[in-house]
Amino acid sequence: MVVAPIDLCEEHTVVHHNPNSAERRATVSSIVDRPNAQVLIIGGGINGIATFRDLALQGVDVVLVERDDFVAGASSASSHMIHGGVRYLENGEFRLVRESVQERNRLIKTAPHYVKPLRTTIPIYSTFSGILSAPLRFLTHKAGKPTERGAALIKVGMELYDSFSRDGGTVPRHRFLGRKRSLEELPRLNAGLKYTATYYDASMHDPERLALDVLRDGLEAGPHARAANRLSAVGSEAGAVVLRDEETGETFPFSADVVVNASGPWTDLTNAGLGTPTRFMGGTKGSHIVLDHPELLEATGGREIFFEHEDGRIVLIYPLKGMVMVGTTDLEADPSEPAVCTEEEVDYFFDLVKHVFPDIAVDRSQIVYRFSGIRPLPGHGDTAPGFVSRDYRIVEGDLGGTTLLSLVGGKWTTFRALGEHLANEVLGKLGQERTVSTAALAIGGGRDYPTTPAARRVWVSARADALSAERVDELLERYGTRADAFIALADDADEHPLVSVPSYSREEIAHIARTEQVVHLEDLVLRRTSIAFTGRASRAALDELAEITAGALGWDEATRDAEVGRTAALLVERHGVDLDASLRAETNATR
Repeated sequence: MVVAPIDLCEEHTVVHHNPNSAERRATVSSIVDRPNAQVLIIGGGINGIATFRDLALQGVDVVLVERDDFVAGASSASSHMIHGGVRYLENGEFRLVRESVQERNRLIKTAPHYVKPLRTTIPIYSTFSGILSAPLRFLTHKAGKPTERGAALIKVGMELYDSFSRDGGTVPRHRFLGRKRSLEELPRLNAGLKYTATYYDASMHDPERLALDVLRDGLEAGPHARAANRLSAVGSEAGAVVLRDEETGETFPFSADVVVNASGPWTDLTNAGLGTPTRFMGGTKGSHIVLDHPELLEATGGREIFFEHEDGRIVLIYPLKGMVMVGTTDLEADPSEPAVCTEEEVDYFFDLVKHVFPDIAVDRSQIVYRFSGIRPLPGHGDTAPGFVSRDYRIVEGDLGGTTLLSLVGGKWTTFRALGEHLANEVLGKLGQERTVSTAALAIGGGRDYPTTPAARRVWVSARADALSAERVDELLERYGTRADAFIALADDADEHPLVSVPSYSREEIAHIARTEQVVHLEDLVLRRTSIAFTGRASRAALDELAEITAGALGWDEATRDAEVGRTAALLVERHGVDLDASLRAETNATR
């Protein structure tokens, strides 16, 4: 969430409303009507949301505000993995790797609807390369000349990595194969390899929906937990934070005993806006592309290919939702500017695909979606981006007599542990004790989720009445056991599949728009559904989705048309989407 300093004058002590602007939303009204809480969290990325959930479960009076949409920033630009970070071992971040592996195992159990074991294979082209240079990189954290990591070094890392997985049964241990066996399993791999190492991390096939589940868990704790998107922190006054409704322009002061700045890569910008300048952050940009490429998808064998490119950067080729995601880069970035995947980055991705699968051609016509985000990394001086710590810390400050806690760092995998850590800091400031542990607490649609084929069949068959078993299974995959709310819609009336995207129904889209704080059409297309990610965001789809959303949210014709234009521009400019090509692909798929 980006904020800008404002002129802090006396008029901000009262509510201001523009009578010509949009009507105030109920979520914002709940905060305006009671402009105080024990805790105010600024930033609706996964770490702010996780902290919100944890505090709400302890009964703390907590409010979360996000300038954009929930998880619209760094949290929506992830590599869709929950992973221990095997490469962080070379950085000496053993505590972080241990915590990450243990959190990965927890999430496979507490969020089984979105987090699942992911078989990952590393192609290896030498035996002893890197043995001498790795200790030097570990000690200096300087990039130096890229040196390939050979089998011996990777084997040591794999053994150490497995040792951190204490429960012993969540994912299998790693295994090494020689060239012959490796090419039997994955025949399209570069034949120049000598070995492959295969280990398990976890996929997170819908990060935005997982984050929304975490948020809803917090909101369902009771009326003491309130959250609103498109509500920004724009200044401070006598220890209170000045909030602004980005839809109406309305501003008002909000008082809290503790303010938590969890705005990720924008932490310094937020603090500057609050009048407490800091220089904590030094994030780097990571980009990805999504390819509609059946040949490449088949070549992956259903597993992630995780490897080292010739420049020493770790990259991945990842089958996901019937597509292939390729990433990521690690480039210096300015958080005040939009992060966009450049043509140079696309060329880089094509080079690395050719390196791993030399006889598979890729071109720009196969890209259905691009995305880019800025990692919330701490300032790192001349340390190479790949060696910047992915760990997190909490820095205490003062906001006109109010305690201000700034979160520096953090990553998706450790969001629960980080939320617990930050919540404990807050509870200490409030003089309260923890009453609920989140360590084994199921998240959202992960509650009572059927984790075996037999249990899944029972769950589906018990609900396959108004809907077919295939449709119930699809909804279970998409929402976990929260699918019950969508299945119940069919008890009242028949479902009507979208013409443009038949895997979604009109009733499903309307329910999401009404119940999940959708403010703009882009919220629905980019984060509440997989429509954009999977290349189905055609012009016809935008028109159909806008028509349904307009009915659910009361948009007039002008607003509906403006939302279509706004979302179309965003898809083209930020995500490289060819809306006409998306329409052609959708038409061909339904023939």
